[in-house]
Amino acid sequence: MELRHLRYFVTLAEELHFGRAAERLHIAQPPLSQQIQQLETELGFQLFHRTKRTVQLTEAGQIFLGEVQQILRQLEQAVQAGRQASRGLRGQVVIGFVSSAAYNVLPTILRTFRTCIPDVNLELHELTTDQQLQWLRDGRIDVGFLRPPVEEDTFCWEIIFHESLVVALPEVHPLANQSSVSLSSLKNELFILFPRPLAPGLYDSIISFCQQANFSPTVAQEAIQMQTIVSLVAAEMGVAIVPESLQHLQRTGVVYKPMQELTPKVTLAMIWRRENTSATVQRFLEVVREVAVSWQG
Repeated sequence: MELRHLRYFVTLAEELHFGRAAERLHIAQPPLSQQIQQLETELGFQLFHRTKRTVQLTEAGQIFLGEVQQILRQLEQAVQAGRQASRGLRGQVVIGFVSSAAYNVLPTILRTFRTCIPDVNLELHELTTDQQLQWLRDGRIDVGFLRPPVEEDTFCWEIIFHESLVVALPEVHPLANQSSVSLSSLKNELFILFPRPLAPGLYDSIISFCQQANFSPTVAQEAIQMQTIVSLVAAEMGVAIVPESLQHLQRTGVVYKPMQELTPKVTLAMIWRRENTSATVQRFLEVVREVAVSWQG
């Protein structure tokens, strides 16, 4: 049984006239009659009652028609889904992101993508930079948002966002009432920082910045997530130098202050596997690039 047999059958069932059905199908009437006979032979039951004047569906033909119409509708839906997937309009993108991305780029990217391409499912995982690299290697995520640099040639990455550094202070800290803070005034403070392997680029920028004021920060406590770092600052465990977008994380007991010195620009990048040719992933990357233009401008 071939798909054309089913299409011929449905057309004849709709017209109940071999001549009109053949005209709709752009074939001659005898071949249509032959195809219907072949289908009935293969099925083992009669689909139509035929006389010289009329063509009528049998009871079995009526039931068969309903099932075939459903199959053809499902087939058309499958074709449309395949076409959309081939254009990146259907499917799924699994995304990893560092926690700070939730306070700068991620909300705008997700909102824009879902507005433009609502039928693609986005699955999100909050991961450190080193975790994202491992998940990319394992094929567990498609795209990451992390702190560069990345040395591996198996990945492609692009910087999409730049920002300055600010200091997070307990609200009872003597410097909390100042409009800005000098870096040198922090040299005797205890610092909350994340372990370097989690995001070497950001870690090195913070350490290098402190060294410009002729001190290395004394780390009192390490924490993995930025939210935890800010919570420890609120608990008066120390101070922290963080990306300025963390100011959107409002936490009771914490104030954020700009630095008097010109701070290094820390960056956020999107990353993906070089060999990933998924149309859906490529469409996601395109949307990120389009959104990133507004930030860089």
